[in-house]
Amino acid sequence: MSTARTVLVIGGGAAGNAVTVLLRRAGLRVELVEAKDDWNATAGSGITLQGNALRVLRALGVWERVAQAGFAFDSAGLTAPDGTVLHVARDLRTGGDDLPATVGIERPRLQRILIDAVRASGADVRLGTRAEALEQDGDGVRVRFGDGTEGRYDLVIASDGLGSATRAAIGITDKPEPTGMAVWRVAAPRPAGVVRTDLAYGGPAYIAGYCPTGDTTLYAYVAEDSRDRASIPPETYADEMRRLASAYGGHWTEIVPHITDPAKVNYTWFDRLLVEGSWHRGRVVLAGDAAHCCPPTLAQGAAMSLEDALVLAELLTGAGDWDDALLRAYYERRVPRVRAVVEASVLLGRWQLDGVRDADVPGLMGRTMSLLREEP
Repeated sequence: MSTARTVLVIGGGAAGNAVTVLLRRAGLRVELVEAKDDWNATAGSGITLQGNALRVLRALGVWERVAQAGFAFDSAGLTAPDGTVLHVARDLRTGGDDLPATVGIERPRLQRILIDAVRASGADVRLGTRAEALEQDGDGVRVRFGDGTEGRYDLVIASDGLGSATRAAIGITDKPEPTGMAVWRVAAPRPAGVVRTDLAYGGPAYIAGYCPTGDTTLYAYVAEDSRDRASIPPETYADEMRRLASAYGGHWTEIVPHITDPAKVNYTWFDRLLVEGSWHRGRVVLAGDAAHCCPPTLAQGAAMSLEDALVLAELLTGAGDWDDALLRAYYERRVPRVRAVVEASVLLGRWQLDGVRDADVPGLMGRTMSLLREEP
């Protein structure tokens, strides 16, 4: 394969950063454009990375930094709303026995690690830049950017997130659908006794949980019915989350006093998206949240995006022809696994939201997690 081939990656999140590093490692010319001037380096509270995500981060060469920056654990607890521990389960090591089951990490720290890896790869990076028009022919794509410049590429990878403008621009009409639930998240100091994720089902929220993200930090979250964002003034975000979280006992009594700054509280709806049929049109292909997303009930959103990057890079660097058959193979390899995760994540949410009891939710979760132990 000629290393003269050029790839444009639109969007510098988990999928875009990862695929950039992997393609550069193979000697391809890669340009990454990201709409945010700061590369989203400060946004978010925390993220839960299960073993299959850690496996990809190891392939990227950043696992050691992630391990140092985050907090690893191998179990999850179920508690009553008052904080009483009802059950502690050992989590499956979906990334293999040589990786922990889970690592919690502050999202900005993970993003900075990935940014450093992209910079070190030698990729061309343009921040504060959007791709505004794409014109395809049989050999590539001409792209016009918001600053008036243009470029021509052999392939465009659209990893521009849930609201992907590229997805719509290439004629894929699928859009994310709200599931009816929403989550409040905040970063806070970690009480010494918090050494794993604990989840409480019930009380004023459907789910109240926390995840350690470092030696001194965690992120906490409560999920409730989704509300019209316009009805919640941003300056009340801390009050709203504190009201819900104050009903919970145990370590929550140490966490709640730190929920004071509305600017540090994030409110997000749970959405579902799975583009069916194919994830490409011509020489433009979707990856990550642009192609699929699921509620965070299984903590697999970032993992699925990272796996997309790994599989797509493997196919692109191992094939002579970047044709329709190759991009179709990418979709066919990824969609069964992604569909299983999306469906299980949505069902677990419905189990809480609607009281659905006509499915073996624990069994489905177990089967899905076992599936994730297999290579993507």
